[in-house]
Amino acid sequence: MATSKGANTYNRQNWEDAEFPILCQTCLGDNPYIRMMKEKYGKECKICARPFTVFKWCPGARMRFKKTEVCQTCSKMKNVCQTCLLDLEYGLPVQVRDAALKLQDNMPKSDVNKEYYTQNMEREIANSDGISPVGALAGKAQTPSDMLLKLARTTPYYKRNRPHICSFWVKGECRRGQECPYRHEKPTDPDDPLADQNIKDRFYGMNDPVADKLLSRYSSMPKLEPPEDKTVTTLYVGNLGDKVGETELRDYFYQFGEIRSVNVAKQQCAFVQFTNRASAEAAAEKAFNKLILCGRRLNIKWGRSQGQQTLAVKKGEGPPQPALEPVPGLPQALPMPPEELTNNYFNLAGPGVPPPQPFGLPPRGPMRGPPGGPPNGPPGGPPGGPRGFPPMMRGPPPPMPFGMPRGPPPPGMRMPPPPPGVLPMRPPPGMPPPQQQQQQQPPHGGPGGPPPGHGRAVHYPSQDPTRMGAMKNPPGPNKSKPGRET
Repeated sequence: MATSKGANTYNRQNWEDAEFPILCQTCLGDNPYIRMMKEKYGKECKICARPFTVFKWCPGARMRFKKTEVCQTCSKMKNVCQTCLLDLEYGLPVQVRDAALKLQDNMPKSDVNKEYYTQNMEREIANSDGISPVGALAGKAQTPSDMLLKLARTTPYYKRNRPHICSFWVKGECRRGQECPYRHEKPTDPDDPLADQNIKDRFYGMNDPVADKLLSRYSSMPKLEPPEDKTVTTLYVGNLGDKVGETELRDYFYQFGEIRSVNVAKQQCAFVQFTNRASAEAAAEKAFNKLILCGRRLNIKWGRSQGQQTLAVKKGEGPPQPALEPVPGLPQALPMPPEELTNNYFNLAGPGVPPPQPFGLPPRGPMRGPPGGPPNGPPGGPPGGPRGFPPMMRGPPPPMPFGMPRGPPPPGMRMPPPPPGVLPMRPPPGMPPPQQQQQQQPPHGGPGGPPPGHGRAVHYPSQDPTRMGAMKNPPGPNKSKPGRET
């Protein structure tokens, strides 16, 4: 460690003597007539621990006194202010600037290596013009960067020069009132990371809370990512207005490469197409959120390849559609029709499929096979009948009312009358009435006829012709009722 000014003077020749400090505009303040106090070899540098000339001044009214913290050699190595240690050009911490410029300055931190490194840098500074940066920043400090342009401070921030908070006022013990040079305000949250800052971390660009805050802000900013399709070389330019036309767009975008076409639409937008992808990417990077023509800020986006998009939709290679959640209370989606009916818009019979039967008519073929055998249907079709027949004709017979047997009634049994308001059962379409069936059938007991007592016509009481007065002398015995002629 270098000795102080009161100890051994073997290294006094390396002590720094300066006439004016290296400061940023914010630290100087808004007062052009500033008065400074100079103290030669007043303190040790907080980085290299060598004595240097200290300057002290007040940047403005109701501001605190400020002084230099590091020597000018350390300030020139990092191109920072001697007081706030922020970059002199962009007003940003060293960590943010190095991340934007992709710098890796491995400055030694041990005492011996630090002193040797400082001596070499002083020799390099003496051989330069004294204005240009040296070390790792040589040739890179003036390199433009999108991150630096977005995060750089363009105006001074004089609020940083305010006095500190009065600790006595916080405890309720300050008796100075308006004469107190400190601020009477409530302190911030002690857990805030900005409340714990270290000057060495700021200088070396490590674990700086202010830099972490700025980097997180930059990561949340909108960015224009190039599309994956390398054939897209078109940029969309919006918010043109009435003053920006094809000539103004060509005059600006020609600097990035050869332009193939500029199409200006009526919706105050245009499409600029380049001949190669590299020119389009350079134009998008330079113009995104920074292009102002004729007093209007233009919106820059990547165009879409219409041909590739149409081809991908036809092939089914488009982006996957997100699955939508079903709305509660609505019916579910209907099932897909059969394959043979996918393109059958007019319900025409296809090859191998019988035409549909009209409702109410008996099927053309047998509906069922023999008892105990498989159902009889068309080859390759569903069991129970041809396709297109009403489902209720293919299914099991409908259930009968309670107490009524299935099939024809046994011989000699008369069916009970139907309930009031219910019509009697009619024969199915295409079958003759029971009376015609009796006339067509052979006599009972004759050859080829049914056995006696089988197949007699059964009438309901409401359909009895004797009760309706249609027959005066019905066959068989007829008992007369008192008071009524037979």
